[in-house]
Amino acid sequence: MSETNQIDFTKGQIMGKMIMFSWPIFLTNLLQASYQFVDSLWVGNLLGPSALGAITISATVVFTTLSFIIGLNGATLTVISQRRGANDQVGLKESLNAFVFVLGTLAVFLGLIGFLFSGTILRVMGTPEDILPLAQSYLQINFIGILFLFGYNFIGTVLRALGDSKTPIRFIIIAVLLNVVLDPLFIHVFQLGIDGAAYATIISQGSAFTYGLWYSIKRANVPFQIPTFPERRYFIVLFKMGLPAGLSMMAISAGILAIMTVVTGFGEGVVAGFGAAQRLDSLIMLPALTLGSAVNSMAGQNIGAKLWDRVNEIAKQALLLIILVSLTISTIIFFGAELFIRMFVQDEATIQFGTMYVKTIAFFYPFLGVNFVLNGIARAAGAMFPILILNIISFWILRYPLTVLFSMWFDERGIALGMGVSFIISSLIAVGYYFLGNWRKISEEIGEKTGNNRENKGS
Repeated sequence: MSETNQIDFTKGQIMGKMIMFSWPIFLTNLLQASYQFVDSLWVGNLLGPSALGAITISATVVFTTLSFIIGLNGATLTVISQRRGANDQVGLKESLNAFVFVLGTLAVFLGLIGFLFSGTILRVMGTPEDILPLAQSYLQINFIGILFLFGYNFIGTVLRALGDSKTPIRFIIIAVLLNVVLDPLFIHVFQLGIDGAAYATIISQGSAFTYGLWYSIKRANVPFQIPTFPERRYFIVLFKMGLPAGLSMMAISAGILAIMTVVTGFGEGVVAGFGAAQRLDSLIMLPALTLGSAVNSMAGQNIGAKLWDRVNEIAKQALLLIILVSLTISTIIFFGAELFIRMFVQDEATIQFGTMYVKTIAFFYPFLGVNFVLNGIARAAGAMFPILILNIISFWILRYPLTVLFSMWFDERGIALGMGVSFIISSLIAVGYYFLGNWRKISEEIGEKTGNNRENKGS
């Protein structure tokens, strides 16, 4: 396997490697956020707040539907990084085959179900009637290309697990550049409206997936193959690790979906303002997402090599880094809130809500960063079920109820306040689990199930 861009995290200086490995992930996430950013810019300015609200709701549905597979994909990162740390090439190849077979099948199945029941899902969410036709059309087209969305993200996850965080940037650059060109072309020139934005999305993602597949096989020598039915032991690992990870993502995305039902109750203006604010939210969350993914790979390799002192040091240095970076970005977003919101929409009521939301929630995000980092370390050990429980607590016992409660007390301002308070409490719970939980012991069973004890191990 090519080692050109792959980093060994089991030795050497931690902070330097963390930054070197994290910045490409950050750039990838930034480009991913800019993808949605650009989409919203064109739709909001060319088609108005109703269309912006429609793609906001639709994007939430796509994420919720795909979340189970995204969670399983998190198990990929854990297993592959541990096999990489243990230098087990046979176990790595067989694990890859199992994940491709199961996740690819699920992506196709969920895409079909989502396409057929888009209208029903949107009605259950309480989507305003004037937005519903736009949202349903946009959503159905996105479900047609859901395999592309999952595919290029899956390939990027595999490369990061192997220590290569630079190459996945190329995939998202392709998607972003194509989307920048195709969005105005399809929306305005071809007069396809919101459908044009959806077509631009699936074409861009399909191109990124095609290139990613070619690169990983031909250039990086990732041992992908035509998928075959996996051995029983890999289904056991997928069930014990992937199922809780998938359900964890569903708990998160269903919680977001539930919060969206609170937002829709305040009308079209708040929905559009929330949509614009969510684009800025995604920028604030980038450091947390980045380090959560980075420490998963870094800790996973060291857990596979049984270097627990380095795992603890990775956690300490990642927490320091996330707090400093999150505070910096939150400050920039806070003072530029109104300017940034005005980039998406011109309606004053929408701008007023979006600005208020961003300013209210901005400085709560460092707490969410603590949560991402510590849970990323636990996931690297394979502690998917405990993380599932923590996410259920975070979204369904804290975030959604607090959002409902605070919105009753403070009207639409309570949406941000309820979410922010839940970030603080969730971070405290994550700290408690890191110090008192049994996540360190779980990795031993994962190694036994996915490791290969044949004579050619490590060859």
